[in-house]
Amino acid sequence: MAIELYWGIGSPFAWRVMLTLEVKKLAYESKLLEFSKGEHKTTPYLRPNPRGKVPTLKDGDFAVYESIAIMAYLDRKYPEPPLFGKTLEETGLIWQTISECESYLVGEGNKVVRPVFFGKGLDKVEEIQQAAQTIRQEWKSIDARLAQSNWLVGGQISAADITVFPLVQLLLRAASKEAAQPLNLGLMPLSQTYPNLAPWVRQIEGLPGYQGTYPPHW
Repeated sequence: MAIELYWGIGSPFAWRVMLTLEVKKLAYESKLLEFSKGEHKTTPYLRPNPRGKVPTLKDGDFAVYESIAIMAYLDRKYPEPPLFGKTLEETGLIWQTISECESYLVGEGNKVVRPVFFGKGLDKVEEIQQAAQTIRQEWKSIDARLAQSNWLVGGQISAADITVFPLVQLLLRAASKEAAQPLNLGLMPLSQTYPNLAPWVRQIEGLPGYQGTYPPHW
């Protein structure tokens, strides 16, 4: 049976899984859910994913949700190319990078993205700017690592890159919005502020199959 991916437009977490599928050259059936219609909260969808979020991946009779869990499952079942490291050391560094992303980028990113996109909380300027400061610190660390290598860990794309990339793109999109201009986020222009992060973004954008993963309407 074909792999089925349930996803929603604009979800950086679903984007991770789509990139993983493309990097591994795995065919799958796209199941786009419309958030505005509440399709992610329907009974059929809640059976495999009781949290009612995206993404969810079904592989035959097996279903798994949470983006990094899906990535790990796909890497174990379809090990080429390996995304979680060729050596013990690479595996440790990849999981370290993923953990840092989840601990320091995701939550702070939400404090910036949600007000800019949805207009609620834009008056909490200090909170947004503090979150942006944390993001800049994390991006500076990532940029320093990319000064030494084309990829975050090892000599090829890994789960570390795939985990971080959609969040970087989402934050760049938020920073480009008119509502973000008075907030002084300090994330753009990327090529001037983070000279190593910018070519890394372009490198991923140049991957085969990338355009098919890019969120519609962006």
